[in-house]
Amino acid sequence: MKRITISFCLLIICAVAASTNLNSASGQTTVLSATVAQTQQQSAVPNPISLPGADSRVYKTIGQIKLYLHVFHPPKVAKTEKLPAIVFFFGGGWTNGSVIQFVKHSEYLAARGMVAVVADYRVKSRHGVTPLECVADAKSAIRWMRAHATDLGIDANRIAASGGSAGGHLAAAMALVQGLDEKGEDLKISSVPNALALFNPALDLGAPRLREMFGARVLDISPLHHVRKGAPPAIIFHGTADTTVPFKQAEDFCAAMKMQGNRCELMPYEGRAWIFQLRARRWTGFSLDVARDR
Repeated sequence: MKRITISFCLLIICAVAASTNLNSASGQTTVLSATVAQTQQQSAVPNPISLPGADSRVYKTIGQIKLYLHVFHPPKVAKTEKLPAIVFFFGGGWTNGSVIQFVKHSEYLAARGMVAVVADYRVKSRHGVTPLECVADAKSAIRWMRAHATDLGIDANRIAASGGSAGGHLAAAMALVQGLDEKGEDLKISSVPNALALFNPALDLGAPRLREMFGARVLDISPLHHVRKGAPPAIIFHGTADTTVPFKQAEDFCAAMKMQGNRCELMPYEGRAWIFQLRARRWTGFSLDVARDR
């Protein structure tokens, strides 16, 4: 048996704009502005119900609302093989955002042997919900993937969660926050991912402006306030110049994780700002050892 490690270092591509060079400060500013504009434009319309190259599945229905997972499968994989999987949650301040954000990441990882998924979830602008419902949807997504692991060809015990900004918050929250499960779901199926790969995630929701947005229950879904022993291993990619989600949040979160005996690695990107990962050409980093045997 040969052990093949598919690490989260595979998030090195993030090739939304393959011709973009982020080595200069001026280039970074241009890229960030373009990415923000693109995200805002995409957020003005409902998310698509299908994506090219993906197997799109409804994972949750709330009234007339259908939420989709868009699954990217590796080519030429034996039907009996159980592959590691990763699910991405888009960013957008729990208010908007597009599933398109992490399509390139998913395509790259699928080409290298992982089943990669981009998840839609309810947001304020389209569905009038609060971040509490966003967390509930994220938990439903993981639970649905585990319940359908055989059909998807994945290992239910090797599912990673990822996302940027608010999407990174959702990935961390479902790993740490208890409760907020959708009524009627099978709670015997865990909604906790096996590993986390987070991009500039919102991890400390105790700031006054967030308290105003979330209301009295803000700390109920603040990952930093729910760190506990036995949490999934995590890697965080964060720009040190991020003023939307301060870099200190990632530092504090990793420190809290390590205090509880958990594994957390912080990969700082000097001078980079918010959502830089949507334009980065490559990543370097640490492996969380999401592996498969062949």
